[in-house]
Amino acid sequence: MWQNPVQRIKSFFDTVGNALSFVPAWAVSLVILAVALVGAWLLHAVLLAVLRRLLRMRPYMRSVIEQTKNPALLALLLVAIAIALQAAPLGPSTRTFIVRLLGLATICLLGWIALTATQVVANLYLMQFRIDVEDNLLARKHLTQVRVLVRTLDTIIVLVTLGFALMTFDAVRQYGISLFASAGIAGVVFGLAAQPVLSNLIAGVQLAVTQPIRLEDAVTVQNEYGWIEEINATYVVIRLWDLRRLIVPLNFFIQQPFYNWTRQAANIVSSALIYLDYGAPIDLIRNKAIDLVAQSARPNTAVASVQVTNLRPDCVELRVLVKSDSSGKASDACADLREQLIGFLNREHPEALPRQRSQSIDTPQGGQTPTAAASLP
Repeated sequence: MWQNPVQRIKSFFDTVGNALSFVPAWAVSLVILAVALVGAWLLHAVLLAVLRRLLRMRPYMRSVIEQTKNPALLALLLVAIAIALQAAPLGPSTRTFIVRLLGLATICLLGWIALTATQVVANLYLMQFRIDVEDNLLARKHLTQVRVLVRTLDTIIVLVTLGFALMTFDAVRQYGISLFASAGIAGVVFGLAAQPVLSNLIAGVQLAVTQPIRLEDAVTVQNEYGWIEEINATYVVIRLWDLRRLIVPLNFFIQQPFYNWTRQAANIVSSALIYLDYGAPIDLIRNKAIDLVAQSARPNTAVASVQVTNLRPDCVELRVLVKSDSSGKASDACADLREQLIGFLNREHPEALPRQRSQSIDTPQGGQTPTAAASLP
C-alpha cells in the first residue's frame, strides 16, 4: 500500500516532464527537482504545525519535535529527490553523481539521527532528576554520567559516520577503512595523531563510571578552588571563586591528584581562621561564634568546632569550622563570621586582638634598646 503514493508522485513528475518537453532536458530536470524540494518542504511545514498543535499541552514531546524537525526535513528532502530523480531526464553521468550525493547525504542523515536520538534519550532519562535542590548529590551523579557518556557516544558516532562517508569515494576509501581497522600507514598515522583525543575519550568513560568528579562538585585543582561547571569530551571547565574559568584536560582527573570537597555528600565543612592575643577569652569567643552562625539567615549551617590550632610568638590561631549543605553556603557563612567576630572584638574585647609588642635587649653599656615591633604577618 506504500507504493501507491510513490507511484502517484512519480506519475505527477512524469506529467510535468511531458508538459515541458519543448524545453531543454536540463531545465526540465531542474524544474522537477525544484518542485520535489518545495513539495517536501511544504509537507514538512504542515506536519510540524499539526504536531505542535496536537502536543501543545505536552512540553517534553514538543521539545522532542523541535529537536528532530531538522533531521526530519532532510529525510523528506532526500526522499523527494530520490522519487523525482526517476522522472528527471538526466544523463547517465549526472544521474550517477546525484545518486552518489544522495548516498553520502543519507549516511550523514543517519549519523544526525543517531546524535539526535542519543540526546533525546538522555534528556528523557534526566527528567527524573533535579539539580536545583539542596540535596542534589544523586542528581549530579546521574547528570555527570549521562553527559560524559553522551559526549563519548557523539564522538564515536561522528567517527563512524565519517568512516562510512569516506568509503563512498573510491579515491579515499582506504582512509575510511583505516578509521575502522586502523590498518596500513594511514591507520598508524591516524592513531598517532588521535592519541590525545583517544586518551581523553577513554578518560571520559572512566570518569563516567568511577566519577571522581561530578557537575557542581567543589574541587581544588592546582591550588585553585572552584566548582565543576562543564565536563566536555576532552576537557573540564572549573568555575573559580573569582569567576575565572580554569580549563583542565579530562585525563588530568585520572592521572593527577586533586581535592574533591563534595565527593561523598553535598554538604561541606569550611574554616575561618581568627588571630588573637594570648590574653583573649577563648571560651567567650567560642560561644559567640556558635551564636552568630546559629542566628544567621543561612539554613542548615552550624559551627562544627572552635579550636586553637597554632601558637605564634605574637598571637594564637583560632580555627572555626563551619558546616553547611553546600560549599557556597559554607564559604559565605565563614566570610560573614569573620566580619562579625572582628566587629564584636573591636566593640567589646579590643584587648583580644593581636597587639604590637615592643621587646628590649641589653646593650653593652647596660642600657636597653627597643627592637622593632612584632605584628601579625
